[in-house]
Amino acid sequence: MTDAAPEPVRIGIVSISDRASRGVYQDQGLPALQDWLGRALKNPVTFEARLIPDEQATISATLIALVDAGCALVLTTGGTGPAPRDVTPEATLAVAERELPGFGEQMRQISLRFVPTALLSRQVGVVRGQSLILNLPGQPKAIAETLEGLKHPDGSQAVPGIFAAVPYCIDLIGGPYLETNDAVCKAFRPKSAQRPVC
Repeated sequence: MTDAAPEPVRIGIVSISDRASRGVYQDQGLPALQDWLGRALKNPVTFEARLIPDEQATISATLIALVDAGCALVLTTGGTGPAPRDVTPEATLAVAERELPGFGEQMRQISLRFVPTALLSRQVGVVRGQSLILNLPGQPKAIAETLEGLKHPDGSQAVPGIFAAVPYCIDLIGGPYLETNDAVCKAFRPKSAQRPVC
């Protein structure tokens, strides 16, 4: 017997930037998210991409619309610092049913390996319905580092990335079964939650 094909998944990716949304410069967040997820997941992915300004009501409405459209996972990038226009965490918490503090804590731990200003980041992870919403950093390099984690020169894991916990979290909230490419990011599930290989 052959393995069952990974099930399709719909993922929302949202880049939040006043200037990029006005066309002042080219957005780098959406391509970075799509590239990393395309390498990390074995599932066929349909991306719902949005480029929007730093407006709290717009961000909240976008997140709700993506969840309602069936996105099992929604990743945002940008707008998580302490500046007055950085309102992504507030907009995310406003639509949340439950908060998962561990995601933000781990992202800051990873970023602190590089810059002390990681303490200023306010990323959050929340659940709405059967969807997981995560705020990621704004820079492509930081996006990959927080998702994938950090590795020793021999390739072994030095600091776990947050995405290793994402598939099991989505299992628990009733979403699709995400399968990862171990070379990019090995998902962790308890043995009782792993699907048997045929």
